[in-house]
Amino acid sequence: MQYSPERFPPFFYGPEGRLIQVEYAAEAVSRGSTTVGIRTDQFAFIASHVRPPRELVDPFDKIFEIDEHVGATGSGYISDMLRLVDELRVEAQQHRLTMGTPIDIYTLSKRIGQFIHEFTLYAVRLPASSLIIAGADQKGVHLYQIDPSGTFSRGSAFAVGKNAERAIDLIVKSYRKDLTLDDARKLAEQAIESAIGEKPLLQTGYIKLDEKVFVKEKY
Repeated sequence: MQYSPERFPPFFYGPEGRLIQVEYAAEAVSRGSTTVGIRTDQFAFIASHVRPPRELVDPFDKIFEIDEHVGATGSGYISDMLRLVDELRVEAQQHRLTMGTPIDIYTLSKRIGQFIHEFTLYAVRLPASSLIIAGADQKGVHLYQIDPSGTFSRGSAFAVGKNAERAIDLIVKSYRKDLTLDDARKLAEQAIESAIGEKPLLQTGYIKLDEKVFVKEKY
């Protein structure tokens, strides 16, 4: 059968072979709250700019406890982010019930990446959210970022959301392996401030290697 654009519309790939729905979702993420993560061998720290959707409306939470040993944040549509957070929690609890142990951070990140990737196989709207996951397990402290295509990456620093490039550039220039938790907190605030051009109101969370308990801080 001969290909016809009218009969088979290009839901997936553009003329250059790009996944159109992934690019649209990534664009939505780039308009979201600036969010960063910083990791050393001793801890992982996450922070997100908190902003009310309009006057007299409480801002949404941006830091989430997934399980005792892992937390997450992100940027993009808040409803999509909450859906992905729920999926993370389900995966973590199912692993505990089945295996009797906390889920390792690589497996958790891989499963949520696969969950998101499934959306790219059909003509449906992708979750317009990018996640940053911070956790600790038997292999150490971890920081993962999952983008709207389902691709997941492990690293020492990530930034997503509005002007994320400015934020990550500042972090890369100032990052050291011997950063303290307070150093990371200050660096995250500076990075987000450079991205948004004003003093940010942040919600933060962290996990330490020696404690392996995720702590959601008040803002």
